[in-house]
Parts: sequence; C-alpha cells; structure tokens
Amino acid sequence: MKNLLGVTLEDLTTELMARGESKYRAKQLYSWIYQKSVYDFDAMSDVSKAFREVLKNEYSLALPSIYRKQVSKDGTVKLLLEMEDGAKVETVLMPYSYGNAICVSSEVGCSMACAFCASGLHRKERGLTQAEMMGQLLVMNAILQERGERVTHIVVMGTGEPFDNYDNVLSFLKCANSPFGLAIGARHITVSTCGLPEGIVRYGMEGLQFNLAISLHAPSQEVRQKIMPIARRYAIPELFEAIHEYEANAGRRVTFEYILLAGINDSLEDADTLANLIREYDIFAYVNLIPYNEVQEKPFKRSSSTAIKAFADRLMKKGINTTIRKEFGGDIDAACGQLRAKVMQKERS
Repeated sequence: MKNLLGVTLEDLTTELMARGESKYRAKQLYSWIYQKSVYDFDAMSDVSKAFREVLKNEYSLALPSIYRKQVSKDGTVKLLLEMEDGAKVETVLMPYSYGNAICVSSEVGCSMACAFCASGLHRKERGLTQAEMMGQLLVMNAILQERGERVTHIVVMGTGEPFDNYDNVLSFLKCANSPFGLAIGARHITVSTCGLPEGIVRYGMEGLQFNLAISLHAPSQEVRQKIMPIARRYAIPELFEAIHEYEANAGRRVTFEYILLAGINDSLEDADTLANLIREYDIFAYVNLIPYNEVQEKPFKRSSSTAIKAFADRLMKKGINTTIRKEFGGDIDAACGQLRAKVMQKERS
C-alpha cells in the first residue's frame, strides 16, 4: 500500500490522472493533508465516496509513532519515531527566535561512519521514504499545534547522508515547499551533506533556492580523512571543485559546518588553514562552528569556550563570515543519533 505523504504535487497529479481522476483531485488531497492536517480518507468530505474507497484500499497516510520523547528545559524536543516496519529514527525540534526548525533524518542508520558521531554507531539499514521524512515533520507539527505553532524551517541534517537518498529527500522537500503543501519557504530549507560531489553538482542544477551545507569538520585532507572516512573516497580538491560548480549553477553560497574537537581541529593554525582553503578555491561561503556534544562511546572531547571563540575570531579576521551555532538540548541526548543508539543498545542487552 503506497503512502502518499511527501509525494510531490506533480507526481500525485500524474498518478491520479492515470486512474481517470481529474487534475484537481491532487490539489484537493493536498489541501486535506497539508492545510487541514487530515490523514483519514473517510474524513475528506468533498471527495466522492467511490474514490474514497479506492484511496482506502490502495493508499495510506500513515504517520510514524512516537517511541520515545525527550523535552529539554530550553524547549528542544527530541523524538525517536518508529516506522511501520519497526525501524526507528530521530527527529529534533529546535526553537529559535525566528521560528521552529526541525532536523530531519534521511536514513535508518548511517554508513558514513564519521569518527565523532553517534549516528555512525549503527550502520545504514535503508533509506527513508519521502513519506517517512514528511511523517517526521507532521508528527512534530502536531506537537507544536497544541501551542498554535508549526515548523517553519527544515534542516536535513539528522541521521544519514541525504545525497545517498537523493530522490526521496528532494520529493519530500518539494512537497514541504509547495504553496499547496506546507508552504515552507525555499530559503528556510537546508540539506547537509558530508561531501558527495555528484550529489552536490546535481543539487545545484535543480533550479531550487534551497540551501546547501557541507559537513567539513577539518581544514586539511590529512585530518579530514582521519575523522571522516568519506574523505578517503573524495579528497578535498574534488569536493571543493564540486562546491565551486554548485555555486556557479545555483547562484547560492554554501555553509561549511565545522564541529570543534579539542586538540584535533581547533587550533589557530587550523583556523588559518581553513580560511586559506576557502580563499584558494574562491568559495562564497560562511562557516558555522558547532560546539561538540560529547558521545560516551567516542574518545573526542569538546573544545573549550575560549578555543571556540578564538577560532571564530581568527576566521573573521581572515575575512570569513563565521557563526557559532546556538546549543540546544544540553540536558537531553542532544548529539545526533545518541537517543537511538542508547535505546538500541538497551534493547539488545
């Protein structure tokens, strides 16, 4: 039974017209699902009874179920959601002054195996469908609706590599962005990749205004390949050439995500190397520095506040636009993949 959540309006229109339905029918369903938050075909009162029977027999609007829920004192909400096949994934709500951002997972587990990341403790089982990614957002919207709010920003930055599940990720995002869908602004949507050149170039040719973030996390090939195995496959020159091509095609700047690890990549010399790298390739970018959420199973330590500020100051003096990411959920399992890893370890033992 096909789940219609997250299917683009274009694809839904094509599918329903192939069944002999009018072009209007897809917009009608979109209105019930995304404007009225109705996931029961029987409740769609202006849809003919005969077609409702077809929908019930052949399609689904099933949402993930909440398996665990953590709420931080700062308002962060972390959910461990269970899919229909029993797979579990994390999604996180981060409340900013400008709106509510959701961090969406794109895969069940992750095969990128970044040395510092809890998500890599369990390898990829499969990619998530567009319906399962949309389900993460709709479940969070239901929680926010209790206080008259909704998700306003999307970052595909949870468990998994988005460009390893490209088509499903783009379908979900186009649906969320559609004026007939959730109407989330394109510039409020960000996809974060650990650095798959083919995906970066393809993304730049989509003609979309979505943002792109690169999980760089190291200023040199030597350091990067020690903490990010993907760097052994795609060296920094190949990655940066793809970024340059993306910027030329998309006309959009990129964000470099950079987790600061004490004694690994947080020295002033590392800051200089990073600034020189960005300048060498003439990349229009800014750097988002991320204080590390320590993971019990990993040996890495968080850089001191002094080191983080000094690193940021050095980059800015070098002319690189730099921000330090606001921290969320310090009193819950804040690190990406941490809650899922704990639950899976507990269940296995």
